Amino acid sequence: MIILNGIMISYTMVAFVCFGVLLIGGLLITMRLRHSYHPNLIGALIGALLCFLLLEALPALT
Repeated sequence: MIILNGIMISYTMVAFVCFGVLLIGGLLITMRLRHSYHPNLIGALIGALLCFLLLEALPALT
């Protein structure tokens, strides 16, 4: 794939973020169903992943 301008980089980044959210969400749902983790633990994991994503992806978009 050839990326020529900034708009295409943004769209590509958003596509990978959506794929990662679906993948990690499926993993967390599977963890919850198999091992019955507390919902607060899963919420904390989602918050930590979104924080990491924000810190890593936001500088790449700007």
